[in-house]
Amino acid sequence: MKNTLVKTDYKFEGQTNVYHGKVRDVYSIGSDLLIMIATDRISAFDVVLPQGIPYKGQVLNQIAAKFLDATADIVPNWKQATPDPMVTVGLRCEPYKVEMVIRGYLTGSAWREYKAGARTLCGIPLPDGMKENEKFLSPIITPTTKADEGHDENISKEEIIAQGLVSKEEYEQLEKYTYALFQRGTEMAAQKGLILVDTKYEFGKKDDKIYLIDEIHTPDSSRYFYADTYKDLFEKGEEQRQLSKEFVRKWLMDNGFQGKEGQNIPEMTEEYCNSVSDRYIELYEKIVGEKFEKADASDVAARIEKNVKDYLKK
Repeated sequence: MKNTLVKTDYKFEGQTNVYHGKVRDVYSIGSDLLIMIATDRISAFDVVLPQGIPYKGQVLNQIAAKFLDATADIVPNWKQATPDPMVTVGLRCEPYKVEMVIRGYLTGSAWREYKAGARTLCGIPLPDGMKENEKFLSPIITPTTKADEGHDENISKEEIIAQGLVSKEEYEQLEKYTYALFQRGTEMAAQKGLILVDTKYEFGKKDDKIYLIDEIHTPDSSRYFYADTYKDLFEKGEEQRQLSKEFVRKWLMDNGFQGKEGQNIPEMTEEYCNSVSDRYIELYEKIVGEKFEKADASDVAARIEKNVKDYLKK
């Protein structure tokens, strides 16, 4: 796994700051530009796992770039260019302190809470008698706080407005954008034989204008089911065939890890990491509808440095 990029330490011209996130490293250039590098790091349960996944950063960056371009008519977004397969350059915006999570189906953490007896989710009442992976009558927005460190926490619309995290007027605009983006993503997924199950969007502000920021509709931020087997598997109460990071979470849970204190991350062998890489590439090809072209990975860090420096010279 020597060809993976798990750490960056660049000094670009005009660089004013660098932020190392769970998966992305973000370099500020001047006061208006961000260089976001999608590394090959992988996180689950808010923990960064010890091994990188080959080509994961390229998969995430290229899917996000395609969906940002395909939704730019709905809401303006931060993207300006993709000078490298793992890099997006875009506008620096002031992020809202909430993430807009939208769900079309009862699955994942929402199902785990529901199964444990919860009948409201972020202030939204849920009916009794629902089953795992059941479709909601209409999609629901279940926002979370955006934690700088540790876990994001579920929060209701009312709490967001009461705490002054987002004004009522702006929050309602974020909701409109979220529903419209999810609708577009759902339509695009359906064309490829997939169901967009749930996803999250992040927004920011620049010059009093709302922008869509970060990545969208990637396997790290979204969950997809295969449409052709959904109904049959749901009726049988069986696990859905899905393309998302959930298979990594399941593997961790099966091996006794859920990010809780005292738990150890299971060994990530080269064979396991390559199998995760294959799943990410499968999702790329399925959702984008074209063959994934692996970028030269002989020296990923040097390649990115050259491509970004060439872009900044322009």
